[in-house]
Amino acid sequence: MAHHRPSLPWMESYRHAVNSDKEMEIIGEWFTEDFKISFESTDYLISVRGGKIVEIVDNPRFDRPVAFTLRAPMSVWNKFISPNPPPLYHDFFAMLMRIDEFQLDGNSLATMQNARALHRMMNILKQMEPIDAAA
Repeated sequence: MAHHRPSLPWMESYRHAVNSDKEMEIIGEWFTEDFKISFESTDYLISVRGGKIVEIVDNPRFDRPVAFTLRAPMSVWNKFISPNPPPLYHDFFAMLMRIDEFQLDGNSLATMQNARALHRMMNILKQMEPIDAAA
């Protein structure tokens, strides 16, 4: 089965969900980073300022530095972003520690310093429409 990658409109609806989230408003205040989410061969650069996503760039140029990249094949993302994820796929940190294909590249300190806000952002991602359904 071909796995679709998230479209820019899908990512924009994610941006809206993050930016209107009450919990993010509280815990995201200090979260100011550029990071990438890599859905197999499609990268999205996500610029966060004070817990709000200010920009999403589809397949950014290599000269746009990021603090870290969350990288996984679509099969892993699709399990995470599903109504009933299998064990270990229900939680960002569980995946990070236990699922080999789910990788964090870059500055793990920046990730951990922003762990709560990032965890919330990932929980919001998890509640999005399944990617295949949106295609």
